[in-house]
Formats: sequence, structure tokens, C-alpha cells
Amino acid sequence: MTKATKKPEKGKQAKGQREQIVAQNRAASYNYHLLDRLEAGLVLHGTEVKALREGKANIRDAYVDFKPSGAFLVNAHIAQYMPGGPWNHEPLGERKLLLHKREIHKLSGRTEAKGLTVIPLRIYFRDGIAKVEIALAQGKKSWDRRQDERTKEARREAEQALYRNRRR
Repeated sequence: MTKATKKPEKGKQAKGQREQIVAQNRAASYNYHLLDRLEAGLVLHGTEVKALREGKANIRDAYVDFKPSGAFLVNAHIAQYMPGGPWNHEPLGERKLLLHKREIHKLSGRTEAKGLTVIPLRIYFRDGIAKVEIALAQGKKSWDRRQDERTKEARREAEQALYRNRRR
């Protein structure tokens, strides 16, 4: 007897496809040493959600700011939703992040004491809910970047040499 596999219902995604990535900060690992990663919820208004579902977001210059009322995502550009009309949102407005109090205190303490910063790495939908992956980061110096490029190049050359050697 074979077991019938259950197909996902119409409108629902399969298990492996639950995350829909909207925006990524590809330059983050190039410009920063990423120390800690966290997932946070994102407080959005209606037209912001619709614009995100269309993939119209940019988080390249964004960062997280800590205030007494919580953590906020600043400088994240979410384009206006065209059919939104007069109810549209502000593209560069601050958006509140949903984190536990202890996570907020831990991150804000580390950013104030050691000169670190918190940046978003990606915005995505998980099971229909908007999430943002944030990271505690330390800025790289130019010599750090050059060193990283050298190690990547050395690793790439070693892999190519191994590949060529196997082909013989």
C-alpha cells in the first residue's frame, strides 16, 4: 500500500515555500561583521502590506533605532501602493518592530556600550505575517574588506584546483 501524499490546498503554500522574501540587504555582510541575528515582527498598515506583497521595498540604508516606546525600523523604503489613493502610507516612515522587552534591552545596551549597530538583513512573509531579520553588526574597515576578498579568492582558487585535479 502506498501512502497518498497530501497536496496543499488551493491558495496555500507547501511547507518548503512558507517564506516569501520581499527585500534583502545584500551589502550588509560586505559592510559589517554580523554578530547576532534575530527575527522580529513588523507593524504595518494596509497599503504597506500590499506594497510589500508586490516586492516594492528597499532596506539598503535602513537601521534600527531604540526609543523608550520600543525598537523602530528607520529609513526602510516601502513604495506607495498605487491603488491606495489618499489612504497611502509614507514611504520612509518609521515602523515599529515587535520584540520582547529583554531582547530590546539586550540590543540597545550592546549598541550604546560597544558602538555596534542593528541593521535589517531581509524582510519576508512567513505564513502570511510580515517579519524582518535583524542583526547586531559592527562596521568593517577597508582593510577588513580587502582581507575578506583575499580569503574568498584563495578559497575559490583552491576549489578550482581540486576540481581540475579530479577531472584528470
